[in-house]
Amino acid sequence: MGEGILGGIRIVEIAGGHALSVTGLLLAEAGAEVIKVEADAGARGSASFAVWNRSKKSVGLAIEGEEARRSLGRLLRAADVVLTDWSADRQRGAGLDEASMARQHPHLIHASIGSWPADHPLADRPVDDTLVLAESGLMDEQRGIREGPIYLRFPLGSWGAAYLAAIGVVARLIQAGRGGGAGSVSTSLVQGALLPAAMLWRRAEHATQALVDSMGKAMISPQFECSDGVWIHVKSPPDDAPLMRAALDALGPARIEDLNRGWPSNHTCINWGANAHVFKTRPSAEWLADLWASDIPVQADVPMGAIYRDEQAIANGYVIDVEDPDLGRTQQPGVPCSVEPPMRVQSAAPAFGTTPISIWDDVPAPRRERAADCLPLEGVHIVDFGSFVAGPLAPMILGDLGADIIKVEGTGGDVMRRVEGAFLGAQRGKRSLALDLKSPDAANVVERLVRWADIVHHNIRMPAARRIGLASDQVMAIRPDLIFCHVSSYGPVGPRKDWPGYDQLFQAQSGWEFEGAGEGNPPMWHRFGMMDHQAALASALAMSLALYHRDRTGEGQVAAGSLLGASILTVSETIVLDDGTLSPFRRLDARQLGVGPERRLYAVKDGWIALVAEGAGVFDRLCLLAGAANAEALEPILSAQSTTAVIAMANAAGAFAVAAHTDHRDAFFDDRDNRRLGLVQSYQHGRLGRLEMPGAFLHFGARPATGALPPPDVGEHSVSVLDEIGLADETAKLVRAGVVHDGAR
Repeated sequence: MGEGILGGIRIVEIAGGHALSVTGLLLAEAGAEVIKVEADAGARGSASFAVWNRSKKSVGLAIEGEEARRSLGRLLRAADVVLTDWSADRQRGAGLDEASMARQHPHLIHASIGSWPADHPLADRPVDDTLVLAESGLMDEQRGIREGPIYLRFPLGSWGAAYLAAIGVVARLIQAGRGGGAGSVSTSLVQGALLPAAMLWRRAEHATQALVDSMGKAMISPQFECSDGVWIHVKSPPDDAPLMRAALDALGPARIEDLNRGWPSNHTCINWGANAHVFKTRPSAEWLADLWASDIPVQADVPMGAIYRDEQAIANGYVIDVEDPDLGRTQQPGVPCSVEPPMRVQSAAPAFGTTPISIWDDVPAPRRERAADCLPLEGVHIVDFGSFVAGPLAPMILGDLGADIIKVEGTGGDVMRRVEGAFLGAQRGKRSLALDLKSPDAANVVERLVRWADIVHHNIRMPAARRIGLASDQVMAIRPDLIFCHVSSYGPVGPRKDWPGYDQLFQAQSGWEFEGAGEGNPPMWHRFGMMDHQAALASALAMSLALYHRDRTGEGQVAAGSLLGASILTVSETIVLDDGTLSPFRRLDARQLGVGPERRLYAVKDGWIALVAEGAGVFDRLCLLAGAANAEALEPILSAQSTTAVIAMANAAGAFAVAAHTDHRDAFFDDRDNRRLGLVQSYQHGRLGRLEMPGAFLHFGARPATGALPPPDVGEHSVSVLDEIGLADETAKLVRAGVVHDGAR
């Protein structure tokens, strides 16, 4: 039995691609006993296998035939959860589908990750990011060095789906513990990718031009090359840092104006051209030291793997030493969030088949009824004091699962409202209370909110949070059994614990801007903002675990996530070996087409396709069918063929190919199956009219999990919230004093 919040929970993991393996990892390191059922030794010896399968046990079993199914049944009889990423057809063939599990093992929580939702026409596509991101149209949402879709080196769908499935499992465990019974939970790579895409894709009946332009594909990010060739990513105006200020003063207004011609200007860099000129006069180390000393958020764009040497990461346990049976002494990512009892590494990845099938024969079978048709977190109260993306998104995810969320923002609104597309993608399912937290008269409102809440969540830097009464000890003094969860930039301890930070800095520090740009290209920010989303997902998992723990013990706690911790886990396809080198990993080519001829985008006569032709002899068969002597000859041959012809040729060779759609938002939103399955959500918004956006990121049974309310306007619910927390008699006074803004008036 594992030590940790999920101690005593038994999980069977079947198959185990990227996303599902990480789901199992997260649950195992939260204390669950996870048995990986595998037919062979798989990818042992790779960094990803070593990390994603830590803390698990291995049973060697090929699930083919009745005898194998009976053997598997010995495990499932005693398990609480079964995880699988097999296709719907394959699950049905093996008796592992939700309906079969409900009949044979009604106590089980059935959790699955597919390519698309189970009842979607594309559900039997391989669970593969290259194929899903291309066919969904999301590879066309990143601006690159050329026209057309860009190969997304970051596995956007898998990293989202991995956390979503883990959160869904814990939510089902909470529901079961409250007498709600067992049930299924599912997500898919496309749903994992839609979570960050919600900042980019939306349609509004009364859209302003600012909303139409928000987070647009043409936006550029403030990255600057220094004299040593290293690029840095800046996220606040650098002009008043001493070195930059001195250089700009020396240039003078006329020269600054001349240098700025032809360069963009925005709230981060009003003197973009002059800044670019000055940054090239000094090495990156000098600039970083000067900007950090001035409290300006900045990081260097470094290659993947450099983050393993970061002192802040090591101080927070985000980098750990693991003795792996295949790779020896290694440095690997640690756990991405903090809870109590803590998540921790239980063991290195197991050797194949070292656990007997009889391991749980003497364990009593769990007793659970089937779950009622309700969302698992109904009745949970969360107060969200966060802003930007990483703070508000975590409560929104739990709001989709049924929690009641009150968003507290300043009377002028969340600062992220100026980037309305990003704002909308992190705020649905909430009620807005607009409150001036700096006013002494806000203290009583905050106290009432904390007493109402099960969870308080925010991403305010801790020194500022303490000044307004929102440090952990301050809110838990009001309600000791509260769950307090904080998302920081750099983690809760160490020299940078109170530093400012944004998604862009952790895309830079983790190496994804470097690797995602392709060989020889300048580092490229991905407008999906995936490090914000990874941090929010880690925080949502921490809140879920803390809530499960409180249900069992009555204890509140301080939980935490961070951008640094979440970003390091995404680097796990490479680790530091005993000799100090990095294990090999696949690199994106200079044209941003792919990581090799067998996994890349190809231009065809009528558009683009994504090809995955891996496995023994598959790519060679494709070349033979195409009449190509080698990989170089294949590209021009495919460019003369239609999408349909290339897909048929790939299928004949045993490969997979799909259309890589472009300008696909409207087609995705209008697709009947996407709408039927809740992948598109429609709201009636008070200001924007009919608002459409990406919908359910999880399904509980056949039910899409989406917030019931549209993203709120500023203070839209201030009066009703004050009434609910017992301050109806104070409302008029608070509004007159400017402490509360009534946005409904």
